[in-house]
Amino acid sequence: MTDYGHRLEFGTFITPTAQDPERAVGLAEATEAAGLDLASFQDHPYNPGFLDTWTLLSWVAARTERLRVAGNVLNLPLRPPAVLARAAASLDLLSKGRFELGLGAGAFWDGIHAMGGPRRTPGQSVEALTEAIDLIREVWDADARGGVRTQGEHHSVHGMKRGPRPHHDIGIWLGAYKPRMLRLVGAKADGWLPSLGYLDPADLPESNRIIDDAAEAAGRHPRQIRRLLNLSGAAFSPVDRGFLQGPPEQWVEQLLPLAVENGVATFILGTDDPRTIEIFGAEVAPALREAVDRERVTAGTPTGPARTAAALGARRSGIDYEGVPESLREGAVEPGDKDYRGVRHGYMQKGRPGLVLRPDEPAQVAEALAYAREQEATLNVRSGGHGISGASTSDGGVIVDLGRMDGIEVLDSESGLVRLGAGARWGDVAERLGAHGLAISSGDHGGVGVGGIATTGGVGYMSRSHGLTIDNVVAVELVTADGRLLRVDADHHPDLFWAVRGAGANMGVVTSVEIEAAHVDTVVLGQFAYDAAATAAFLRTWGEIATAAPREVTAFLTLGTGRAGQGPIAQAMVVYADDDTDAAVTALEPFLKAGPVLDQRAQLAPYPALLVPHQGPHQGAGVPVSRSGLVGTITDTSAEILAGMVASGDSYFTQFRQVGGVVNDVARDATAYAHRSANFSVAALGRHAGRLDSRWTALEGELQGMYLSFDTRTGPEVLAQAFPEPTLGRLRAIKSRYDPERVFDHNFPIPPLAD
Repeated sequence: MTDYGHRLEFGTFITPTAQDPERAVGLAEATEAAGLDLASFQDHPYNPGFLDTWTLLSWVAARTERLRVAGNVLNLPLRPPAVLARAAASLDLLSKGRFELGLGAGAFWDGIHAMGGPRRTPGQSVEALTEAIDLIREVWDADARGGVRTQGEHHSVHGMKRGPRPHHDIGIWLGAYKPRMLRLVGAKADGWLPSLGYLDPADLPESNRIIDDAAEAAGRHPRQIRRLLNLSGAAFSPVDRGFLQGPPEQWVEQLLPLAVENGVATFILGTDDPRTIEIFGAEVAPALREAVDRERVTAGTPTGPARTAAALGARRSGIDYEGVPESLREGAVEPGDKDYRGVRHGYMQKGRPGLVLRPDEPAQVAEALAYAREQEATLNVRSGGHGISGASTSDGGVIVDLGRMDGIEVLDSESGLVRLGAGARWGDVAERLGAHGLAISSGDHGGVGVGGIATTGGVGYMSRSHGLTIDNVVAVELVTADGRLLRVDADHHPDLFWAVRGAGANMGVVTSVEIEAAHVDTVVLGQFAYDAAATAAFLRTWGEIATAAPREVTAFLTLGTGRAGQGPIAQAMVVYADDDTDAAVTALEPFLKAGPVLDQRAQLAPYPALLVPHQGPHQGAGVPVSRSGLVGTITDTSAEILAGMVASGDSYFTQFRQVGGVVNDVARDATAYAHRSANFSVAALGRHAGRLDSRWTALEGELQGMYLSFDTRTGPEVLAQAFPEPTLGRLRAIKSRYDPERVFDHNFPIPPLAD
C-alpha cells in the first residue's frame, strides 16, 4: 500500500479545439465554477485543428480567478527550454501562482520535424528532457550569482540572465511510462502525469517503485513527487457499466484504491461535457476527499510536506515542526527547504529563522499565532515588505509572513475607499489604484509592505497635501494576541483603532486596512541635483524654501559624501501633487535657488512611477546603524551638526523627508503618532554606531521626537522619543488590555502598564 499523503486535487483535461475557441475557455470556466483545482490542455502545435496551447493557457488564466492551468503535457521539442522558463515564470507571476509545468519529451516526430523541430530517438528525448529541466530551474533561480551557462547535447545557453522568479514554486510534471523516463521523474521532477489510456492500473505499483527508488538514489523523499492521473473515457451513468462508467458513488469506490493504495493525489478528468464537469466537482471530488481522509486517519498516513534527511537535520531546537497546524503546512518553510533562501532574510538584516509560516487568511494567522506561542522560540511578524530595523527576521525563531495576504480591492472608486492586504507591496498598490485615478501617499519604495507603513506612519511623496498613510486609514482588521479576529474603527474598539495608527506592531497582527485614497492620477515631479559643498548654508536655504512651498509640494532631500575629492552632493525629489503644470512650475522654481544646481528636470508622471520598484526576495544587505528624528525647522545648529556628519562620512546617507501641511492639521492626540508640529523627518545611516551616535547626540536638543521606522534602536531609552507622554501612557494601558503577556515584543516594544 502506497499513499504519499498529498492533499487530493481534481482537474479537467479539455480539448483545445480551434473550431470553437470559446468552448474550450468556457469549459475551463466551468471547471472553476465546479470547485475543481486545475484545467489542462494537450499541446500539439503541429495540429492546425487545435488552438496554440500556450496562448490558451494565458487566456484561461486571465478569464479565471482561482483556477490553476497546465499543459498536459507541453511539447518540449517545439518549445525551447530557455524561452519556456521565462514564459512559465511570466504566466505564473501574472496569474499569482496559478501555473504548473506539465512537460513531455515529444512524440509525433513527423509533425515536429515539419515545423522545424528535431527528430530524436527515445534515448535522445530523455537526454533532452533532462537537460531542459536543469536549464529551466537554473533560469528560475534568480538569486544565484552570474548568468546561466550550460553546454548540453541538445540545449545550450551562454550566459543567459536569470529570472524572473515565478510567483510560486512551479511544479514540473512529466508524462512518463517507460523505466528510463520513470527514473527521471524520481530524480528530478515534482510530479508524474500518466494517462489511463496508455497505462494499465495494474502497472501503477511497479512504476511507483521505480520512481521511489530513483528518488531515494537522488537524495530525495518519494513523497516529494506528486502522482497525477489523467482519466480518459470516463462517463457518468445511472447504472454500473464498468470502470468509471456509473453513478458518482461508484466512481468514488473505484478511485479510492488508486489514491490510498497507489498514491494518486490528482485526478484529471478528460471531458468536454459541462454537466460531467459539474458532477465531478460537486459529487465525486468532495466524497473522495472524505473517503481518503478517513482511510488516512485509520492508517496514520503522514500528510505534511515531505522532507529529506538533510532537511530534517537543518531543523532548529525549540520548535515542534510536526505540530504545525494542518492549514499552514503547505506554506511552511524550514531551513532545509529550497524555498528557504527566498524567505529567510529581511531587507537589511540577514536571518536564519527556524520556521516561516505563510498564512493565506486571518483565521490562519490566528492559528499561526497560537502555534508560535507554544514554541520555545521568538516570534516575528513580517508584512511582506522591507524595513530597516531587521525586526522581520530572526535567528532560530518563528516568522509569520503575511506576504500571501496581498489583496488590493477598490471598494468605492468615487469615495476612494480601498481595502489592502497587509502583505501587499506599495508598488503594486500604486499600480492597481492608478488605473482608477487614485493614489495613497506611502513612502518612496515599491517594495515596502502595507502592514508596516499603515501601522507606523507613512511619510510619502504627498504627505503635505494628503497626510500620512495612517491619517487616511478608516478601518483595520487584525488578529490579537489571544487569537481574536477584530475589525476596529472609530466605532468599534476605538482605543485599539487609535493605537494601531502609529504603534500597530505592538497591538496585534494587522491583516488588512481600509484606506480612503486620494483622487490623484498624474503629478509633477521635479528632480534636482545640487553641489552641497557649503552643506550647512545649503540645508538652511533648502529648508526655508521647502517650508514656504504650497501644500501641494512635498520634497525629499538626500545627501551623500562626495567622491574623488568632491564635496557632498544633494539630490531632491520634489513632487507637486496635481497635474496643473503652470502652478507646479511656480511652486518648483524656488528650489533652483537652494544652491548650485548640477542637474534639473521636471515632468508629468503617473504617481506609481515615483516609487522605486521592488525586486524579488530580500538578501539581507547588512543592517546599517540608523538614527531618526523630527524637526520643526532646520536651524543653524542642526544644519552645522548634520553638515559635519555628512562631511566626516559618519553618515553615508542622510535624508530629509518633508511633513507638515495636512500632517500637522491632525490633532496631536488623534492617533498614536503624536508628532504633529514637525516639518521634517531626518534619518542618518552609518556603519559604526559609536561614531554616528557621537554626532547624533549633539543633534538631539534640536529634535521633536523620532519616526520609529527609520531607527534601528528599539530600547526603552528611545521609547519616549517615539511616543511622548501622554501618548506612551495611553499606549501602555491599551497594551495591557490587548497584549498583557507581551506576545508582540520584537518591534519597538511597549511595556504594558502592569510592568
